[in-house]
Amino acid sequence: MNAITRFITAARTSWIVLVVGIAATAALFVAAGYQTADSAPPVGLPDSAESQQVAALQEQFADEGATSAFLIFGRESGDLSADDIAAITERTVDLADLSLDGFVPPPTVSEDGTTALVVLPLEVEDRVSAQAERADEIRAIAADGLPDGVQVWFTGAEGFAVDFAAVFEGANFLLLGITALVVALLLIITYRSPVLWVVPLAVVGVADFIAGIAARLVADAAGITLDGSVTGILSVLVFGAGTNYALLLIARYRDELRLNLDRRVAMAIALKGAGPAIIASGSTVALALVTLLFGELSGNRSLGLAGAVGIVVAMAYALLVLPAALVVFGRWLFWPLIPRYGSPDKVSSSLWGKLGRAVSKRPVAVAIGGFVILGVMASGLATVNVGLSQNDRFIVKPEAVIGQERLADAFSAGSSAPATIITTPGDAEEVVDGLLAIDGVAEATIAAQNDDIASISVVLDADPESEEAFALIGELRLALDDLGDGEALVGGNDAAALDQRDAQQRDQNLVIPLVLVLVLIVLIVLLRALVAPLLLLLAVVASFFSAVGIGSVLFTTVFGFPGIDTTVLLFSFIFLVALGVDYSIFLVTRAKEEVPTLGTSEGMVRALAATGGVITSAGILLAAVFAVLGVLPLIALTQVGVIVCIGVLIDTLLVRTVIVPAMTFIAKDRFWWPRRPELTDAEAAARGADGQAERMPDEAPAPEREPAPVA
Repeated sequence: MNAITRFITAARTSWIVLVVGIAATAALFVAAGYQTADSAPPVGLPDSAESQQVAALQEQFADEGATSAFLIFGRESGDLSADDIAAITERTVDLADLSLDGFVPPPTVSEDGTTALVVLPLEVEDRVSAQAERADEIRAIAADGLPDGVQVWFTGAEGFAVDFAAVFEGANFLLLGITALVVALLLIITYRSPVLWVVPLAVVGVADFIAGIAARLVADAAGITLDGSVTGILSVLVFGAGTNYALLLIARYRDELRLNLDRRVAMAIALKGAGPAIIASGSTVALALVTLLFGELSGNRSLGLAGAVGIVVAMAYALLVLPAALVVFGRWLFWPLIPRYGSPDKVSSSLWGKLGRAVSKRPVAVAIGGFVILGVMASGLATVNVGLSQNDRFIVKPEAVIGQERLADAFSAGSSAPATIITTPGDAEEVVDGLLAIDGVAEATIAAQNDDIASISVVLDADPESEEAFALIGELRLALDDLGDGEALVGGNDAAALDQRDAQQRDQNLVIPLVLVLVLIVLIVLLRALVAPLLLLLAVVASFFSAVGIGSVLFTTVFGFPGIDTTVLLFSFIFLVALGVDYSIFLVTRAKEEVPTLGTSEGMVRALAATGGVITSAGILLAAVFAVLGVLPLIALTQVGVIVCIGVLIDTLLVRTVIVPAMTFIAKDRFWWPRRPELTDAEAAARGADGQAERMPDEAPAPEREPAPVA
């Protein structure tokens, strides 16, 4: 470790680190190139899922690999006239060139005469850009020559896929731009310097760029697809975590510049002090994300893989490139607040230190009060409603949702996403009759059959992917156990969404315990203790429940969301627990350094005084970065951003500032059990009485801390 630190910070070799870093970045870019995600997100279910078995069996029919677009025609008010229907029929002729088989069925007019439905068979297109271009062409042809007042909406499976992909069109650049702006603004406020912020922002920006390339290369090698939602969250993760690491390192570097004349010596000491905390922090987040690879859903696995790669890249740039860049430029980067050698230590007068000393006087009351506050916040969990229908996933209604709502008003709500039943040809008629007897089944017809299987199309009277649709799918599967040979399978969009929800629950039940175990192991290894890791984990989990409780209330009363998306709780838990425990790591590792000199209680006060400002800045910055996810009109990402933002603020301003110090003061030396600190609280108090333990660096001659210059 010492050799690496010297190599990064020494005058002759720091330039080499920078040049090698730049060369490696350029080489990776040239070799792999930069590509935006142009793949539609996969269904994500394993082949064993019932809906996936149905999809595989359907490939036996001629229309394999087919999808469909639904074109809904109507007026804002009133019925469609005969001339309107004739014009719509002409549109079907013009659309035939884009159809899968060169033919588009004539429009189906609703019983009330207000709406016409045209089903356009299409080939499946995996590339998002080509899918969007085809959708634009279909919209243009469908709207051309329509009578005044007649409107057309593009919906169905293809319409929702296009509108969902459009959410992320240019999302990487939008997220990157806003995130960079937020980070730059907060860095300027934190450092109060017109130049210093440029270095960490540039380093983290390059790290984000390289993380995107590296994640894609690793994902391609693992056979995993990265879509726009994953790459967007990846940028937020890299910027948030990378900037946090930079803040911690620079704060420690600034402290050491006051105690060391040679800036390279100061950086070597700062890197040696902050490095283990950054490595432990990054390892915690990366390992937590890796647990997603054990999940069933490919979407979870892709986020876990990309996120873990991104965190490793951010950590590497923070520990290797950033220190070299800072020492190359020198002290003047901090202008106008340049940390001069021998200048007074402001830690002794820190407000955070005074707060810590106040907490130490009544730690039991403070700890109880802190957990009561967390409990009150968590009471909002009673309002949590998990699950969103297909129509409810967007903050701003896209065309597909408007068309689906118009379709549901005029036809059966499930017309755009019929369920598919696979059974034997001999049982097909019996299955159809049995399905029609189920309340909520609007239509059931034999769509296709061969010598081995028959495919039955079932239209449900429920909005796609709604709780009503899921309940009906469950009823269908239960009823089919008693129809025919009892081996019929249920598939289609609603069945796949239900299977996906169940798989998400299984992933959640598996991943959350794994994350807790891994975080606990990292803390035990880092602190070489058992009590402290358990207390830190308890506090951060409590802050997660509090954040979800507050978030749930906000989603219901302020945002007007009908529920929480099924992915939100798992992703929020991973980000909050892994990233939230970082701040406790930064605080407790600093306290661990101070214990041999000051003892547990005074060491925690000193650690809080030294790290309070930088950790608060890091928490506010991370919260703001995750809040940026709200710029995308997708409810799931907004909810993740809001919950993580709230949770990080709770962890930064309450848990790390008040609750963790209070628990430390209560436990005293037992906080480090089974390892016994080198100096007990009693010994520290005795030394404090002699004026030694509480001596702050500004009371000691600065040259005492000056080591020999690094070559």
